[in-house]
Amino acid sequence: MLGPLVNAAVIMLCSLAGRFLLRGIPGRFEEIIKKAIGLAIVFVGIKGALESRHILLLVMSMVTGAVLGELVNIDKWMNSLGGWAERKLAAAGKKAAGPAGVTGADAGGRSFSRGFVSASIIFCSGSMAIVGSIQSGLQGNHELLFAKSILDGSISVVFGASMGIGVFFSAVPVLLYQGGIALVSLAIRDLLTQEIITEMSASGSLLIAAIGFNFLSVKEIRVANLIPAVFIPWAYFALKTVIGNF
Repeated sequence: MLGPLVNAAVIMLCSLAGRFLLRGIPGRFEEIIKKAIGLAIVFVGIKGALESRHILLLVMSMVTGAVLGELVNIDKWMNSLGGWAERKLAAAGKKAAGPAGVTGADAGGRSFSRGFVSASIIFCSGSMAIVGSIQSGLQGNHELLFAKSILDGSISVVFGASMGIGVFFSAVPVLLYQGGIALVSLAIRDLLTQEIITEMSASGSLLIAAIGFNFLSVKEIRVANLIPAVFIPWAYFALKTVIGNF
């Protein structure tokens, strides 16, 4: 749980800094920070993928996972969830405004909701949250969630300055979401051998590298549709064991 806890704590601290100490950050700083984090994430991903001892399995996992993810279209579902939340937020804002306009209290409530919902969507809906939490639970490797914490922290400063204290409370769904994934991964870890964990992590590391490339705006990769690749090594070794028992 260290990774999810650190991520939530950073969001809280940085959103407070943005809310009470800053009044906005120049866009050029936000952009260069994003590129720097992207480079670091690419390095972390490639470094982890090199731990694989079954290169052909890694390739097979990526290809099979990509096909399964594209069939389900995980990326589309994640984007649809974000769009649904945004539409609900917009509807709530219009209702709060009423026909006579927006009062100060209404505006404050809308600002809180906008900051809370917008930040929660951004911090929870990305592949980084899922892959990082899985790694945190399976291996106790929190590197990706620490890198995500830096990114979320910079976003929290900007959002906190512009949208208020609602961003601070977005740390709660982040902790519940990522902590839940990490705990589930931890629960099934005893069912996995070290070899399976290594190969699952190698596949996940390639997804991490893809996330880094997306930050660098090299070429957009629908990373969410590659998430099934992480679980292919588990299925492969399970099938291999079943066949071997006959």
